[in-house]
Order: sequence, then C-alpha cells, then structure tokens
Amino acid sequence: MPSPSLTPFDAAAILIVLAAALGYVNHRFFGLPSSIGLTVMGAVASLLVVGIDRLLPASDVAPTVVTFLGEIDFHETLMNGMLSFLLFAGALHVDWSDMRQGRWPILVLSTVGVLISTTIVGFGFHALTAALGATVPLLWCFVFGALISPTDPVAVMGVLKRAAVPPRLRATVAGESLFNDGVGVVVFTILLAAAVGAEEFTIIHAAEAFLFEAGGGVLLGLGTGYLAFRAMRTIDDYGIEVMISLAVVMGGYSLAQWLHVSGPVAMAVAGLLIGNAGVALAMSDTTRDYLIKFWALIDELLNAILFLLIGLEVIAISPDPRLIVTGLCAIPLVLIARVIAVAAPLSAMRPFLSMGRLAVPTLVWGGLRGGISIALALSLAEGPARTTILAVTYILVLFSVIVQGGTVGGLIRRLSPKAEDGLPTRTEP
Repeated sequence: MPSPSLTPFDAAAILIVLAAALGYVNHRFFGLPSSIGLTVMGAVASLLVVGIDRLLPASDVAPTVVTFLGEIDFHETLMNGMLSFLLFAGALHVDWSDMRQGRWPILVLSTVGVLISTTIVGFGFHALTAALGATVPLLWCFVFGALISPTDPVAVMGVLKRAAVPPRLRATVAGESLFNDGVGVVVFTILLAAAVGAEEFTIIHAAEAFLFEAGGGVLLGLGTGYLAFRAMRTIDDYGIEVMISLAVVMGGYSLAQWLHVSGPVAMAVAGLLIGNAGVALAMSDTTRDYLIKFWALIDELLNAILFLLIGLEVIAISPDPRLIVTGLCAIPLVLIARVIAVAAPLSAMRPFLSMGRLAVPTLVWGGLRGGISIALALSLAEGPARTTILAVTYILVLFSVIVQGGTVGGLIRRLSPKAEDGLPTRTEP
C-alpha cells in the first residue's frame, strides 16, 4: 500500500516540531546564535541520515527524507511566502534616524556593489570552472554571481543582534542587506532570462528592466505603507492594526508579483515606513507593544524554519568531489568580490562621508549569504550548470552562516579600540 503524500499542513507541522526541538537543544546545551545552531544541527542531521543509509543499505531513511524535502518547493516557499514576512519584520526594527546616516552607502552598496560583485564573481567563476575541467558557460556564471552576491538580511540581522556593532553601522549593514536582496533578485531574473534564451540580453534592456522592477518596488512599498499608516492613525485597536500590517505584507507582495515589480524591495520600504513613522505617530503604546512582539515572533519562527531547511538541504547536494573542490575554491573568490564591491564604493565616497574603520570588515565579513541564494539556485532548470551552481552555492552558504556568522562578533571586538566608536562621521555641510 503506497504511503500517502504529505499535505502542506503535515510539512509545516514537521518543520515547526523539528525547529522547536532543535532550537531547544541549541539554547539549552550549545548557546549558538539561532541561525548558526539550526543550520549546523540540520546539516549534521542530514549527514547522519546519509551515513545510516550507507551503513544500512536496506534502510529507507534517506529516501524518505529526500521525498519529504522534494515535496517542499524551497524556492516557492521562501521567495513567494516566507520572504515577504522576513523582510517586513526585519525592516520594521531598523531605526530610520540611524539608517539616514548611512543612506548613501546603503544606496550605492545595494546597487553598484551588487553589480560589481556579480561581474567579478561571474568572470572568476568561469575561469575557476574551466581550470577544474568543468567549464560553466559565461552567462550562467553571471547568473551564479547574481544569486550569490546579495547578502541575506535574515542571516545578517540575526548575527548582528549579538555583535557589538555601533547602532548606525548596524543600521547601514541591515539596510544594505535588505535592499541588495531585492536588487539581487532583479539582476538574477534578468540574467536568467538571457541565459535560458527567453530574452535577448542587452545593457539597455537590462537597465530598463532593473529600473522598472526596483523603482516600481520602492513606489509600491511607499504606497502600501502610507495607506496602512493612514488607516492605523485613524483607529486605536491593536488587533485590527496588526491585521493591517499582515494585509500590507500579503496583499502588497501579491500585488508586486502581479505588477512584475520587486516584492522584496516593496516589503523593505513598507516595513521601514510602518516601523518608524507608523510606530511613532500612528499607534498607542499598547498597539506598538503588540505589533512589535507579534512581528518579532513571526521573525523568530520563520528564521528557525529557514535555517533548519538550509541545513537539511545538504542531503540533496551531489557528493561529487570535484563539485566540493569547486565550492571550496569559490569561497575566496566570493570574499574577494565582496571586498572590492564594498571597499571601492566606500573609498569613492570618503571625501563626503566616512564610515569609520569598522565599516569595511563588518560589511565584508558580516555580509552573510543565506536562504535566498539557495532558493534562487534551486529555481534553476535541471542541467549541468544547475548541479554545479547548486552545490557551490550550498557550500558557500554553509561557510558564510557557520564560519563568518560564528566569528564576526569576535572580529568586531578585536578591531574596536576603545577610542573608536565606529559611527559614521559626516564631513559634508
């Protein structure tokens, strides 16, 4: 008798139970940041499953787990479900007064920086795969560059909560990660359409598509956020106001997809508006407390599920040694691209705005990759390029979350002399 397939409720129940159990174990015995702890334990659990399957050939544990993961569309779940909630919740907690100090670095790093990184990684990855005898076509290498260049706001903000980063620098890191995510998705979409032959790639067409999607996302975020702000200002009922915030996230993201503009950018903008103007001017103390705690709980729950899924996805990666070597060699390539993409724009802005000595190391080593990169890699059509890109992306994400995320706090402490506050210093009038 064939076993029944899992319903969406079954899958959600299994993930929440696993996330709660592993989260408890991590908090009780290890004390790692949630994103790191759940990723590590998810990966270890996956490796144990693989090991059991190898030691006991008759075991069907691994096929069962693979079937379970196969029934969860990671790309659909994250990009068209979790991401809207995560970005809104993240933006809701970013202080606009701090973020304003870093508005120009945020704007430049989340646009020009992503394009610089995509270009460097694209050319470098093409040369790397050619040297290892598994050449990936250049346009697909740029697709890989686009999906790995954005930093994941979920991973970044989860780690920075524990790091002694000055408020304005933290807001800059968070703001850049929020917006470069949306920009990266737009660039990825444009390059992917060219790689699969759906559209002819030209710089002019790419620029037009970029401006329409990113600019449309900003306008939609401002519009939906402002409507919610006006509605909240006319009432004082925490239940309805929380529902209004939910309507912004779900309705606004769906509308963005229908209009073909960037939903991630729209949600980041709407979250910033409601989290600052809305919280300060449109809510009573009771409503503010309920809304902030509600979105903090949503953020914590989805974070736990996301990083658990990242850890579990190790079972879907090909064990080809050449792919593992390619992934390990890609780590310094991506880090070098990030250094250039951060240092070059900040150096160009130095006559007008100095971010302090902590800025480059914090932005580089704190620029973590996470679930968004994996979701984009999983969305690629089957083929040799997908196999290579997915395996390398997974290795990079594991390194980023575990190694960079686990050491960024110590790095910041070592680089912070007592006389250096690391706050942005304005030199323009």
